[in-house]
Amino acid sequence: MRAISRRRFLQQTSGTAALALLSSRSVAELAIGKGTLSTVSDGHLVLPKSFAIGSAPEQEANKILNAHGINGETIEPSCNISVYRDGKNTILFDVGAGPDFMPTAGNIIDSLASINVAPEDVTHVLITHAHPDHIWGLLDDFDDPVFANAVHMMGRREWDYWWDPETFNTIGQQRKIFAAGARRRLEMMEDIFERFNDGEEVVSGVSAIATEGHTPGHMSFEVRSGTQASLIIGDAIVNHHLAFERPEWPSGSDQEPQKGLETRRELFDRIITDKLSVVGFHFPGTGIGVVDQTANGYRFLGEQA
Repeated sequence: MRAISRRRFLQQTSGTAALALLSSRSVAELAIGKGTLSTVSDGHLVLPKSFAIGSAPEQEANKILNAHGINGETIEPSCNISVYRDGKNTILFDVGAGPDFMPTAGNIIDSLASINVAPEDVTHVLITHAHPDHIWGLLDDFDDPVFANAVHMMGRREWDYWWDPETFNTIGQQRKIFAAGARRRLEMMEDIFERFNDGEEVVSGVSAIATEGHTPGHMSFEVRSGTQASLIIGDAIVNHHLAFERPEWPSGSDQEPQKGLETRRELFDRIITDKLSVVGFHFPGTGIGVVDQTANGYRFLGEQA
């Protein structure tokens, strides 16, 4: 068992509300059956606005971004990490950026402490995709696994894509660091990771859903207990503004823009039809909320919904 140091555990506020925002700690909780789905913050990113706009019409995109309070040349999306606890398992969905990606991110250990979860308590780590802000937190400063007691799992297609040495040569100059960072971590943890396929129940109550496009093997997860369910969508719907209001536009952050567009349409249909709550990794606030359909697109309603 890994020793605990430099960590302060906070007494978790009790409550049974289906969606209770603990705003002082940037934590939200959603009851799913007898389990609890929580989000904690890994910090935020600082990215050029052009990264979000991509090939979309710049003038119209800027109008939408301005309406969401994004007026400068950068965007600062939140990084929300999901934790599902059912009394037996403590399941972590993605692990954040770690200490080496951006100084504004990498806060997962302290954030988990705010809900009384220590690294050694985590039983499963499920990865949506292998971009830096989602997996660079796998290893500590000594290149040891941070969640040493956990079963680590990644979709088979996503694993194969980042494992392939040709990915570094074909991913494009701006994303070469993504490929190198992913390959390094997967090599160091090859014997730890298990792989799964679309549609599999990877842990009791948690099923994998292929949502490809942001990366070639991106996975989302449905957490379900009876009729209660929520979708953890990673970056399949990458933001709450352009992707919602103009879902027909390719996203500048998707590696396969056309496939990502098709995936978003399918996800929105599923979310609306099944009346599912969602957790978006880069959605505002704590990332948990519901989706409302509008005349031309969709709207994300956070904890106030």
